[in-house]
Amino acid sequence: MLKKILSNMFAVFVIVIILAIIIPLNGIWNGALLDFLLILNISLSLVILLITMYIKEPLDFSIFPTILLITTVFRLALNISTTRGILSSGYAGAVVATFGEFVMAGDAVVGFIIFIIIVLVNFLVITKGSERVSEVAARFTLDAMPGKQMAIDADLNTGAITDEEAKIRRANVQRESDFFGAMDGATKFVKGDAIISIITALINLIGGAVIGMVNGGDFSTILSTYSLATVGDGLCSQIPALMISVATGMVVTRTASQGSFNDDVKRQFTQNPIVLRITGIVVIALMLIPGFPKPILLIIGAALIVFSLLLSRNQKAELAEAQAAAERKQLEEMRNSSAVGDNEYYRDIDNVFKLLNVEQIEMEFGYSLLHLVDEKSGGNFIDRVVLFRKQFALEMGMVIPSVRMRDNPEINPNQYVIKIKGEEVARGEILVDHYLALDNGDVTAPVEGIDTIEPAFGIPARWISEDKKVMADIAGYTLIDPVSVMITHLSEVIKQHCYEILTRQDVNTMVENLKKTNPTVVEDVIPNPVSVGYLQKVLSMLLKEGIPIRDLETIIESLGDHTNVLKDIDVAVEYVRQALKRTITRRFAEGNSLRVITIDPRVEDMIMASVKKSDQGSYLSMDPDTINRITGRATEEIDKVKDVIPTVIVLTSPIVRVYFKKLIDQFVQGITVLSYAEIDNTTQIQSIGNITI
Repeated sequence: MLKKILSNMFAVFVIVIILAIIIPLNGIWNGALLDFLLILNISLSLVILLITMYIKEPLDFSIFPTILLITTVFRLALNISTTRGILSSGYAGAVVATFGEFVMAGDAVVGFIIFIIIVLVNFLVITKGSERVSEVAARFTLDAMPGKQMAIDADLNTGAITDEEAKIRRANVQRESDFFGAMDGATKFVKGDAIISIITALINLIGGAVIGMVNGGDFSTILSTYSLATVGDGLCSQIPALMISVATGMVVTRTASQGSFNDDVKRQFTQNPIVLRITGIVVIALMLIPGFPKPILLIIGAALIVFSLLLSRNQKAELAEAQAAAERKQLEEMRNSSAVGDNEYYRDIDNVFKLLNVEQIEMEFGYSLLHLVDEKSGGNFIDRVVLFRKQFALEMGMVIPSVRMRDNPEINPNQYVIKIKGEEVARGEILVDHYLALDNGDVTAPVEGIDTIEPAFGIPARWISEDKKVMADIAGYTLIDPVSVMITHLSEVIKQHCYEILTRQDVNTMVENLKKTNPTVVEDVIPNPVSVGYLQKVLSMLLKEGIPIRDLETIIESLGDHTNVLKDIDVAVEYVRQALKRTITRRFAEGNSLRVITIDPRVEDMIMASVKKSDQGSYLSMDPDTINRITGRATEEIDKVKDVIPTVIVLTSPIVRVYFKKLIDQFVQGITVLSYAEIDNTTQIQSIGNITI
């Protein structure tokens, strides 16, 4: 029983506080209970103040807004109880009487003025300041959230932090936002408490005087009795309130601290001894002013100067020791590196396994391009990669992994290399302080520059120096800055190879994410009859042809509905594509219209007649002459329209699509092949060519 009470101690405490507002505590045990609670209130406020001095950051005391509410209600409950005692008998316990006698020191007017000053200092200085700081901190914290989140993503992309560390930092950012939002409201409790203290003091003094006069008491006796009780009661509530207000200010003003309050004061006040020395000299110089207490000035000034000299000596000794330690460490590392060669290092088999790690996506830069990537030098390439990751996830439904970036002294200083799974797939060359100028057909006059090829799409371009930027813009060129050139090239490479990057681990993460919103479809299909590995192959085949996989729910449902064809993965993918018809139409149609090249039915019959089936699926078996005739005609039709439309689309019947796609990819890259079943019924289809023999 006792254990249960202790475990729920704080809940019981809150209930007792509420009851204390109603129950007359001054009548219990001759006021001993009220005295106990008043001293407990002062002790609790002192504990809270000291805690705020020793925390390193505001989140270390994250329950402070709630504690602020509880302590405020506690003080108000005690205030009501003491007011009840003052108005009924002019006495509210030994604590209140002692505070009143100590502060007033026999003079009611002076004591009451001191009390009013304490109340006004708490209300106008500390409470108002804490409230304003809380409001500004809450607003700035909320405004800074997107930037902090992007900084976390940037560190994650560069490998500076792990996924777990990123999760912790994101959670801290959210907690910090919630904390300062709560503090913005919680400071109103402190403000209201200060106001009610003034009102209560007036009620005690005026109300007590009126009651005493009605009962026929002597005016001087009444004034002395009720002013003493009023000041004592006010101090019993204002001293804890003052400590809580100071604690509130300490919490909301420690956003830039690096350690506890004591550590920060010690470090920051002693880091510049020259400041203390100058202050000591100025204090001693004040002795020249007539009337100033010269012995006190001399003692304080001399103490500051001596203290600054001791600090300077200690700092020099610490600096010399640090330099000596750094030199010893450097010599030790040199000895170790000379004593332990590669053979010794790789005797540890774990170090050999480290050589086998392969990055999914990697970029290497020449030294001239490093400042474009380095955030410390003002480079924004990493931020652009983060934005591309978000855009790619929304567009294609796949989260690309972190891009590992490193310098490579072996390549041209102006070059960069893009690698997929450790192998180079593309490279480009950038001229720093130049702009890549593209002729979109509207150029009125050529501008002098260095001819080149745009790396992402392979179109002719020209590097224009920065001093000719305005001239090239007026002439009609499309200008692209170096960072945009690299990010565009990287994005196109990722789009072409994303099907290779998608791993089973990625697919499993996507499935688990879907399971949170639609557990039924996942549990019904994954892992039986569709395994994660099979789903990964299906998604890779869709990505290879530029089909978004964001609608994972529809994809899994379609596979679950066609379990009879899962053995032939090509056929299964065709059913999935048909289920994604709206997505495919949106992806390739322009203004609800689709311009396509069609295939003659006789050509389709020839293709289907060459399809062979086996236990592993179906494949195309066609003689070379027929292949040459079909691909030759297809190439002719494609060449006619490729300069007119941005994406060349060949439209076939559903049963022919997959086989024609495999056939044409061997001769012409980048051709989109769709079937009639993959096009939404509301889309208008315009034939601009026909493949026939």
